[in-house]
Amino acid sequence: MNQQTQGIAEHGSRPEPDRGVRNFTMLLSSTPRGARLARLLAVDTLRSWGLPHERASHVVAELAANAATHGRLPGRSFRLTLYVVGATLRIEVTDTRGDRMPAPHVPDVAAESGRGLLLVDALADRWGVTEGRFPRKTVWAELGFSPPEPAPSRSGAVGD
Repeated sequence: MNQQTQGIAEHGSRPEPDRGVRNFTMLLSSTPRGARLARLLAVDTLRSWGLPHERASHVVAELAANAATHGRLPGRSFRLTLYVVGATLRIEVTDTRGDRMPAPHVPDVAAESGRGLLLVDALADRWGVTEGRFPRKTVWAELGFSPPEPAPSRSGAVGD
């Protein structure tokens, strides 16, 4: 009998699974449709993990749109990866244009685009770029959050 099984036999209950590290990864087409799908998949994944998704959905949308627009090579996909370690969500978007490094800039006030990295900078606690094995690069952002509160126990509740 292993230690985990022995613990169940001795205590009469199942041990809690380790939920400290979670991850999700998906290859998506470098198209506007792939970028939209990245945001939808991120929101769905974070909801299924019981985590807040509002800030993350905007960050994923911007990073995926940049990968589909500026990091696009015909026939090459981009990768969306989500990691949760403790109370930090790390979002990574990897594309195949390592020769094009992102740099935030202040666009002209009349410009209709060019504000994505400014939004990422405002919403994320940290963000940056990691050069991968050529020709790849990964743009990442980290968002801290408060872990969800466990549901209160109704056993022994007064007034019911």
